[in-house]
Amino acid sequence: MTLDGMSVVVTGAATGIGLGITECLLKSGANVTVVGRREQPLRELADRHGSAVAVVVADVCAPGAADQAVVAAVDSFGGVDALVNNAGLARFGTIDTLDPAHFDAMFAVNVRAPADLIRCALPLLRTSRGSVVNVSSVGGVLSMPGRAYYGATKAAINSLTRSLARELAPDVRVNAILPGPVDTPMWTGTGLDAAGMEQLRTDLVASTPLGRFGDAAEIGRWVCMLLDPELSGWITGALIPVDGGRTA
Repeated sequence: MTLDGMSVVVTGAATGIGLGITECLLKSGANVTVVGRREQPLRELADRHGSAVAVVVADVCAPGAADQAVVAAVDSFGGVDALVNNAGLARFGTIDTLDPAHFDAMFAVNVRAPADLIRCALPLLRTSRGSVVNVSSVGGVLSMPGRAYYGATKAAINSLTRSLARELAPDVRVNAILPGPVDTPMWTGTGLDAAGMEQLRTDLVASTPLGRFGDAAEIGRWVCMLLDPELSGWITGALIPVDGGRTA
């Protein structure tokens, strides 16, 4: 697998799945514009990989953030060949306990921001006959008691993926990866207390046939494969679970 010289924008690139994706892209020869709110880990990536990394410190929901990311990719690498919409927000709770404002925040990060970035980059993606990978979740296809708002936003990005795959074909491919439970820092910010989080993790492992959490690098390899036109040039509109069998 080689992505030599490809210009890729990755949101939420600093930690967790985003970092796993970025590291895989760089190993495969891509140039990566990394977007995130936390400057230090983004700068550390740039320090490790030099001119192959361009840094954009921004909240993906902020006005102008999508344009800022696209401009940085063009300035640094001459264009945009691919987008990876990885930035995500998870807040868990039942419908009668979770603040509806959390639903609005999750929808903004998990659905609206990816749509904005695709829209802003679309002329460049059409020129390069590029590709988009949205990082969704098995929560978008499974019932999610206690996490219904989160699952609803992931169902929305799944629908957006499939609709845009048809709308933008044949110029731009659009696919989604649906990870199962992956060990990332996101788990510390879901709003559950320690006991609730421990129970959730136990339940998730028990419901995963392969009996473990996934690793960010495992997601990264699938994203890289979908971006590689030699391997996946005839794949668009796919929702691919990488989940240890949870959706089986």
